[in-house]
Amino acid sequence: MKALILAGGSGTRLWPLSRKNYPKQFLRLNGNQSLLQQTVERLFGVVLPEDIIVITNNEYKFHVKSDLNALFNARISPLTHIILEPESRNTAPAIALGVKYCLEKLGCNRDEVLFISPSDHIITPVDKFKEYIKEADEIAKQGHIITFGIKPTRPETGYGYIKIKNSPSPPFGKGGMGARLPSVGQGFSGEITSQGYFKAERFTEKPDTDTAKQYIKEGNYYWNSGMFAFSIDTMINEFEKHAPRIREMFDMSFDEAVLNFNHMPDISIDYAVMEKSDRLVLLPLDLYWNDIGSWDSLFDILEKDKNGNVKTGDVITINTKDSLIIGSKRLISTIGINDCLIVETDDAILITKRGHAQKVKELINKLKSEDRKEALEHVTTYRPWGSYTVLEEGPRYKIKRVVVNTGEKLSLQLHHHRSEHWVVIRGTAKVTVGDLEKLVHENESTFIPKSTIHRLENPGKVPLEIIEVQNGEYVGEDDIVRLDDRYGR
Repeated sequence: MKALILAGGSGTRLWPLSRKNYPKQFLRLNGNQSLLQQTVERLFGVVLPEDIIVITNNEYKFHVKSDLNALFNARISPLTHIILEPESRNTAPAIALGVKYCLEKLGCNRDEVLFISPSDHIITPVDKFKEYIKEADEIAKQGHIITFGIKPTRPETGYGYIKIKNSPSPPFGKGGMGARLPSVGQGFSGEITSQGYFKAERFTEKPDTDTAKQYIKEGNYYWNSGMFAFSIDTMINEFEKHAPRIREMFDMSFDEAVLNFNHMPDISIDYAVMEKSDRLVLLPLDLYWNDIGSWDSLFDILEKDKNGNVKTGDVITINTKDSLIIGSKRLISTIGINDCLIVETDDAILITKRGHAQKVKELINKLKSEDRKEALEHVTTYRPWGSYTVLEEGPRYKIKRVVVNTGEKLSLQLHHHRSEHWVVIRGTAKVTVGDLEKLVHENESTFIPKSTIHRLENPGKVPLEIIEVQNGEYVGEDDIVRLDDRYGR
């Protein structure tokens, strides 16, 4: 079995914490690991590290590498394979590209089973989840496509739903894992099989509240978890039937498929294949699952105080109950509020009632329509060499705090429209300015005139921190001419 993790999403429903330039799969929302790291670690023991493939895009490449290096270095294990989408085209082309990679680059046979997973979900207990994946592996070998369903606990309008043929009846999900399974066309009488899976009848996109309540009342609907398992041969055949344009990728080499990727239909795997396939079965997951698709979802999983509040940062509450309050640098004080969501970052604050968090997407669309940078960017931007934080900005100037990780260096570059002044506040900087190379220590500075070739490096054993003052007629990030870059930008 191979595992393909989809890690290219922008995760804007958790704005302002999650934004396009640093989405939720890289955030540490429920512990010391990012959601991507947790997703990868859940697969240890089911597949080997070298059998894990992460598909993302160029914008997130270094975030993915950083997370995987931190995870695998601790285990002295091989790095996971990373596929870079040249353009976002939704999950169906992404999965097809992953399948092509497995065939050509990893030498997989067409009977190899693939497990597909998003990169930003929370699932517990992990050991039980691993058993479900192993069971799905056996089912997939019989020619089925397995979707993993979650029994609804509330009329959620933020999830897709899957209808099964009949509502479950005892003994629900009691099958023995790994037992011999029926082949395609068998065991689909509409009742639960001995292995605990159902024939899937219909996919339904996010419903309104009344429709979601009706689904729960009927009892034969499950939340669509976005996880699947299938053999390569089965999926190629289903692309042939239902998405022939995407099927053409398998007639190309992998490199050709990448070059032609932007010509693929922009369509999800649900719409392209799952809604149409007669090979689809649903395996119910009897465990805790949360896609953290909204602040309401995150509130559900975090530890609460005696008043039902989730508090992170410098927070003082009086007569406040059942609220989520996440602070950054400022003191947040609340008096006499209930059922609220308050999320503060350096440049934005979100305040809403619980139960309305799904409307954050409408807010993002409004910010984009007004060309507000807060819709996409954080004050702190992460780069493969470290990060920078914009401290202040105005006409003809910008002030940043720049952090360069140990052993890393920025590109050799120049700027046509601005000069820069660097002041070292921690560590030692190795600085190139024109033909001059020198070391700059704490409380020392250097100046880079306009159009002068320069580079900043950290040769030391602690992170390098500098204050950078830019001055000129234009201080945008696109005024960079790179002459040499170890990261291939």
